[in-house]
Amino acid sequence: MTRLPDLPFPPLQLPRPQFARVPGLGLRVWALLVAALLGSALASATEGHSGPPAFMSQLTLLLLVAGATAFASFRLGLVPIIGFLFAGVLAGPSALGIIDDPALISAASEIGVMLLLFTIGIEFSLGKLARIFRLIFVGGGLQVALTVAAATGALVAFGVSLPNAVFTGFLLSLSSTAIVTKILESRGGVGSPTGQTSLGILIFQDLAVVVMVLLVPMLAGQGGGAAGLLVALLKAGGIVAAVLLLARRVVPRLLEVVARTCSQEIFLLSTLALCFATAYLTSLAGVSLALGAFLAGLLVSESRFGRQAFGEILPLQILFSAAFFLSVGLQLDLGFLWTHLPLVLGAVAAFAVLKALAATLSVRLLGYPLATAAATGWLLAQVGEFSFVLESSGRALGLSPAGLGETGTQTFIAATVLLMALTPVMATLGERLGALGRARPEPTAAPAALAEPNPEAPLSHLSGHVLVAGFGDHARRLVKGLAAQNVPFGVLTLSPDGAAQVTAHGYPVLIGDYARAGLLGDAGLASARALVVLDDAPEMTARVVGVARTLSPDVPIVAHTDEPGEIDALRGAGATHVLTSTDAVARGALHRLGLLTLPTTPPVVLSAEQRGMCSHAHSVTLAHPQVHPQSTDTCPECVALGDSWVHLRVCMTCGHTGCCDSSPNRHATAHAQASAHPIVRSLEPGETWAYCYPDDLTAPR
Repeated sequence: MTRLPDLPFPPLQLPRPQFARVPGLGLRVWALLVAALLGSALASATEGHSGPPAFMSQLTLLLLVAGATAFASFRLGLVPIIGFLFAGVLAGPSALGIIDDPALISAASEIGVMLLLFTIGIEFSLGKLARIFRLIFVGGGLQVALTVAAATGALVAFGVSLPNAVFTGFLLSLSSTAIVTKILESRGGVGSPTGQTSLGILIFQDLAVVVMVLLVPMLAGQGGGAAGLLVALLKAGGIVAAVLLLARRVVPRLLEVVARTCSQEIFLLSTLALCFATAYLTSLAGVSLALGAFLAGLLVSESRFGRQAFGEILPLQILFSAAFFLSVGLQLDLGFLWTHLPLVLGAVAAFAVLKALAATLSVRLLGYPLATAAATGWLLAQVGEFSFVLESSGRALGLSPAGLGETGTQTFIAATVLLMALTPVMATLGERLGALGRARPEPTAAPAALAEPNPEAPLSHLSGHVLVAGFGDHARRLVKGLAAQNVPFGVLTLSPDGAAQVTAHGYPVLIGDYARAGLLGDAGLASARALVVLDDAPEMTARVVGVARTLSPDVPIVAHTDEPGEIDALRGAGATHVLTSTDAVARGALHRLGLLTLPTTPPVVLSAEQRGMCSHAHSVTLAHPQVHPQSTDTCPECVALGDSWVHLRVCMTCGHTGCCDSSPNRHATAHAQASAHPIVRSLEPGETWAYCYPDDLTAPR
């Protein structure tokens, strides 16, 4: 096997973050939050304060209800979305009455929708947006137009006034961006043809909301007319164009500067600031906050730090998105639902069928197979969150769904909440109808560019590869050894400079926090040959090992630590092998992975005189020289470089064998300086002297 040469990578002195990171959020978050809130309330009471803030009791009880329903949903095999919806129903004024001031949850839900659309924008990119341009404006336009026309025609036929009929069509034409994207994420379908068509239509719906908000006053006999509508649209278009220009010119450079700090706090705060600032600026032009957040995600996606931003935002997105689904459930009046059950169920059926047919026909007219069209139609068959905002605006101006006044409003709200809760069921129905459709080949196929999977995982094309987490000196040596063995590998690093060095040599790299489950999944941990963790911080190493072992119980994990006391902890966390500073780390990692066979050589010992020559020698009395398998009398690293230097020195700490200082490469001294190993001994025939680098002493025998 080829031994490891010195690397062309220059040494890096990179700052390390000095704080702990949480690998992910799950059901335990609810318990931790509830415990913290209750503890804070008790502490406040014991310190003689007047009591907790007014919202604290509502928030605490709401978290308890949400945690219980989410756990129940998990035990029943349901998606958490349904649990959160039912938690909102239970906490609402028509059930337990826990929430009497829904403004707090409404504000949190707005943030949840923004963060959800922000992460979708990160995964999308401007290139993908350009590829589905036709889907957005033709497919989305057809879906909205067909839904509004069908609803308006049916209601006018039943005697509803034209303004109320058009207003109802507006409400029904919108689908839930939050719920659909959440389901696509949970089922891994964002990059599928169904996911692409759904997202294209949803983007157009979010754009259409701008026009609808301006048209609603005109339907009620108010508003600024066509001139005001044109001005508002031009303003919105200018804001969107400015955002897209920033995506190409400014944001990638800004994130590059931020990422070079290697501080996750600074990166997270900068990313959040970008998301909120973009959403706010676009909202000034009448564009929804959610669409503004989506555009902010597109800004980030144009930089090479998109995956890192996604991993940092995801825990917050999970928490605030839960608030959105809770707020939807709060609006359901159980009393009205019970007394008007036939009316509500009829509305549910009518809404779902109308929307599914309109979306299916729109996608089919674009040339997609019936399977994709049907799956998309049923996935979009619910009514969206922005319909609540639009309905409130219309109600204030005297408009109502189907012109039925308060009864129409309550029927619309109840049917919408039920449809949202039924979305996973309808999505499954669409998938099954799609499977039936695929049994018969369609004459027309979807565009090839859209049928390709979305490359969300940059290293997912690798299989049987070695993942190297961290990019310090040991990692650079290991990478060179893997490349020499033609073993596929990928590097995970937080450092933009380190990533640039890896990329410059043509090696695959992923920038981000590799203690996060999502990034390890993107790196293809499930199909990896092994994971080698060579981070300089012991806390980070332990977190990476623990998360990786949870995700993949069988993958071999090799970890490194300079602290002997950390060995047992790393093994307990799941490390298969632990290397210490006394090992030749890169070579040892290759050996543990079965990629380097070390020949058996006679041990080298220090004489009694040599052991007493200095304070360093007494603890390094025996070593096994690590020589080249085919040329045991030649410097292994010189062989790899095409040289043949034969004056050898062996490190008495780890057995590293290198050439003497007369060699132009001076591998023995280079190793001693890099590893701080103090003693070498000559391997030349007839020579037995030893040398101590720190004390500059030589013992002859």
